[in-house]
Amino acid sequence: MRVNRLAVAAVAILTATLSTACSGGSDEPSSPAAGQSAAPAGPVKLTYWTWVPNMDKIATAWNQAHPDIQVTVSKQAGGDDAAAKFLTAAKAGNPPDLVQAEYQMLPSFVAADAVADLKAETAQAKAEFGEGIWGLVTLGTDAVYAVPQDSGPMMLYYRKDLFEKYGIEVPKTWDEYAEAARTVHKKDPKVFLGTFSSKDPGWFAGLSQQAGAQWWSISGDAWKVSVNDEATKKVASYWGGLVKEGVIDGMPYFTPEWNKALNDGRLLTWPSAVWGPGVLSANAPKGKDKWAVAPLPQWNAGENHSGFWGGSSTAVAAKSPNKAAAAKFATWLNTDPQALGLLIKEGAIYPASVKGGALMTEAPDYFSSQPDFWQQAASIGATARGFTFGPNVNVTYNAYRDAFDKAVAAKSDFAGAVQTMQDATVADMQKSGFTLAQ
Repeated sequence: MRVNRLAVAAVAILTATLSTACSGGSDEPSSPAAGQSAAPAGPVKLTYWTWVPNMDKIATAWNQAHPDIQVTVSKQAGGDDAAAKFLTAAKAGNPPDLVQAEYQMLPSFVAADAVADLKAETAQAKAEFGEGIWGLVTLGTDAVYAVPQDSGPMMLYYRKDLFEKYGIEVPKTWDEYAEAARTVHKKDPKVFLGTFSSKDPGWFAGLSQQAGAQWWSISGDAWKVSVNDEATKKVASYWGGLVKEGVIDGMPYFTPEWNKALNDGRLLTWPSAVWGPGVLSANAPKGKDKWAVAPLPQWNAGENHSGFWGGSSTAVAAKSPNKAAAAKFATWLNTDPQALGLLIKEGAIYPASVKGGALMTEAPDYFSSQPDFWQQAASIGATARGFTFGPNVNVTYNAYRDAFDKAVAAKSDFAGAVQTMQDATVADMQKSGFTLAQ
């Protein structure tokens, strides 16, 4: 649908739909014929598409406590394929009642009229989440299109032993980070403080969020696209300058070369998200108990901001006949202490709810020398800035990969790559018929 329907009509229509929904369906059962007994009413049956490990065990806990609403989990592969599958099912009129929705994909679901507005059902849930994470499910409007499930607040992972070896302090600002990069590379040209990854647009989006970027927003009945805002160009120019200077590597993340550099101690930092311990333990086993976490460096001394890289929510299909029941389960799943504990234990995720951090008391084994790991993560997560994703994130992200691949190889102007992202995003939205604000 077009943005005027997204921002105005969809909110009204979906709210009206929700107000008439009931847990057992939308129609009153007809009276039995004379001499016949009424058939016993069965439980509401919901289907939930998700890729969280062991979600069936979590749903079992709900089912045992709520015999009137029974949830069946259908395991999905995740990623773009899962999003495309849901949109296809929604268009065909047979979507699941609930679906796990990555934050960057949620606007595409909204634009397709595929998910319901849960504002009425989630009025009490809002207090369970930080402002930044809540903004990811509202798209900056008065509607609520999902309940946040897990989040990826960004922090700085660093090799504390090698920081001591090279005589550098944990940087509190990005200027200090740049100076530390120069110091390390000067002392050992084979070693870098970090690297710029042209393959990971979500990472770059998170760093841009930290700087105050807003790539998309809704202005009245139109989308506003500002991928090339000043905050994003500042982030791009900063990293581009370090790459051109040669003090930061241009090696993409999650490659064999990157894994080896981490394991061998040739990369000293990784600005990443709360899910980083699993990646480090799998790919840099020699670094166990040698890494630590700190807040991201700030653009100005005294500030305290972070961004998100990754995370997902629980949305309710607009065509579900049991929206109220589905919203009740989605709220329980992501705010109830029992459910949060199961998400941590069985699903191995970092809950978006502010209660989640308090439930995580034992540091990851890889970070056993930093017992306050989760307390740090919770504190950092509370500083993440809000952000609105747009309806064509994949186009923007693909443009990032193409443009920054070339910029890294040529050591050219990174701000030019940002403009390429902006132009590709605008052109695609215009082609798709979205109304754009000037």
